[in-house]
Amino acid sequence: MSTSQKSGLVITAHPGDFVWRAGGAIALHTKRGYRMKIVCLSFGERGESQFAWKKAGVSLADVKAGRREEAQRAAEILGSEIEFFDCGDYPLRPTPEMLDRTVDIYRDWKPSFVLTHALEDPYNFDHPVAAHFAQEARVIAQAAGHKPDPTRAYSAPSVFLFEPHQPEQCNFKPQVILNIDEVWETKYKAFQVLAAQKHLWEYYHRVALNRGMQGGRNSGTAMTYGEAYQRLFPEALQVLA
Repeated sequence: MSTSQKSGLVITAHPGDFVWRAGGAIALHTKRGYRMKIVCLSFGERGESQFAWKKAGVSLADVKAGRREEAQRAAEILGSEIEFFDCGDYPLRPTPEMLDRTVDIYRDWKPSFVLTHALEDPYNFDHPVAAHFAQEARVIAQAAGHKPDPTRAYSAPSVFLFEPHQPEQCNFKPQVILNIDEVWETKYKAFQVLAAQKHLWEYYHRVALNRGMQGGRNSGTAMTYGEAYQRLFPEALQVLA
């Protein structure tokens, strides 16, 4: 990767998560010239593949293969690279080797920002596990004594938590609303790749419309589609406006 090219990193528990919750941000930053990378911790083969399991005689391997293909295609539509860890879901159990690999990704990619899950989700324990994993890797990547190499400068990136399925139950408060109007069609095209979760297409269409309306009201600039994010760390400013 060019040292002058900005990048972004998305760490997601399941394939659908990066599409529903951060697909607009991925496509938008790709369009702006960023190099985007998705770390997909599982294929969502057990708990995130309702339609796939309705086929008679389907096996776990079949479902994993199908979800991998969907995720790869969705990432390509959004313009992102994707790396699969295959750590299983329901429950999600990343290994020390996966954590070590992610630390290397942080240091090699030097992302300008990281997108990951909300810190709480009483409906899906995989999501906060993925959020903790993303945070832990970020912290370890800052440690000079972890694989010490004085030639590798590293600055910890901002972290944005993307919107969970039921935000009120997850103590999620939108602090950033990203205007995704110019890439909405790309995001929706990625929706249509996720046949195993077709029941969510319209739901997340409505979420984007709702956040777009809120974004317009809060900014004074009309927008139709938006994505909501919560900052994990405070923003340091020289002046307030």
